[in-house]
Parts: sequence; C-alpha cells; structure tokens
Amino acid sequence: MGLGRLTDEVFEAVIFDLDGTLIDSTPAVIRAWTTWASEFGFAVADLPRHHGTPSASVVRAVMPAEDRHALGMRRITELELADLHDIVVLPGAVEALASLADAKNAIATSCTVPLAEARMGAAQLVPPSVLVTADDVVHGKPHPEPFLLAAQRLGVDPRRCLVVEDAPKGLEAAQAAGCFTLAVVTTTPREALDADAIVSDLSEVRFEADQKGIRVKLVDEPAGAVRQAQGTGSSSSKDA
Repeated sequence: MGLGRLTDEVFEAVIFDLDGTLIDSTPAVIRAWTTWASEFGFAVADLPRHHGTPSASVVRAVMPAEDRHALGMRRITELELADLHDIVVLPGAVEALASLADAKNAIATSCTVPLAEARMGAAQLVPPSVLVTADDVVHGKPHPEPFLLAAQRLGVDPRRCLVVEDAPKGLEAAQAAGCFTLAVVTTTPREALDADAIVSDLSEVRFEADQKGIRVKLVDEPAGAVRQAQGTGSSSSKDA
C-alpha cells in the first residue's frame, strides 16, 4: 500500500494513542460497558460509539441529568479498573517504542491516569516519559487538545509530529492539531479510517531516529533508502 506523503517526511516526534494502537483492551472495554449499561438501564446499542473518546463523553451523552454524571463516571471507572483480563500488547508496539527510546515520543490517551497505568501494567508495556491522559485536558478527543498538549510537553511543533491512531475520533483530533497521521487497522475497518497512511498494525512499519529526526518506513523497505534519496536532491520535508 505504501506510506504516501509520510514516505519522505522527517518528524520531530511521534505521538501514539494507547488502546487499539499499542495495546488491545477491546474485550475488557466491551465487558465493562456492557455491565455498566445493564446496571443503569441502557441497552448497549443506546451507547454512542465511544472508542477513542473519554468515558466522560459517553456518560454525559446518555445521562442528561448532571447529578447522575458523577455516579456514572465512578461506576465505569470501577468496572474498567477491575477488568484487566486479556489486555495484551499489539504487534510491533514494543519494537516501535524501543526504536524511539532516544527520540521524542509520547502517548496521548482518552484513559484517565489510573486506567492508563493499569492497562499498560497489565500488558507489560513500558511507556515513554510523556503521557497525556483525560485527566490532563479540558477537551478530549476528537478535540485536538490532547495532541497539542503532548507536542507542547515534548517541546515540538505539532505540525512536525506523526500521530499513530486506530480510531476515527482520534485521527480527527490529530488532524485538527495539524499533525501527520498513520492509522492502524486494529479496531476500525480500513475504509472508515482517514489518514495520511494506513497499515494493519505497527509490525508493518519501523521507525528510524537520528540527529535529524524520525522517519517511518515499511518493514520491507531497505534501510537508508530515504537517506540515499536525499543525497540525490530529494527534500526530507514538504514544508516551504
């Protein structure tokens, strides 16, 4: 499929989503929300498609009475923290983070801090030093604030960041922040994803970081191919 406009770009940082991008928590999420819906008298079908958005957004959408929001949030938090079964690292995630250990990278997730830490612990995923959660922002995805804050904490221009996401709402947020986007087909059909490039999962790409920045390549692309192209006069950035 190729990486399209990402092929010749050199990025200052990579920002990853968590659930559905680095780890698979889908079965646990479904179990938690199914129980929550039953307890509060909703059918699962009544819940808006919430993948990639904060739990608070879902609670507010189905509970018009503000005095019920705190109760609803407290319960879904309890359910999600209690169910960490079969949460695993997705293919290529460990390798991606390892290759960027000496480069600027972050996670921007719609989870709260306790839930993000619990799920990463369950999956035995070692996160980067910069973690932006729902607790850090006023507006969650699809608002661009999570990615803008991640870029700010990394000390980089969001327009020179690559965001890796699996959810349409997350991609919408990244694009609104001015970031480049790479989508993984782990939770959403390919045809429903709008990104600069789409791959099945992170095992199909590799990241190369040096003093000039970060490049993303398909795993079957020869190492150094971009550098060789640059030596013949190709530009590493589309910025004027």
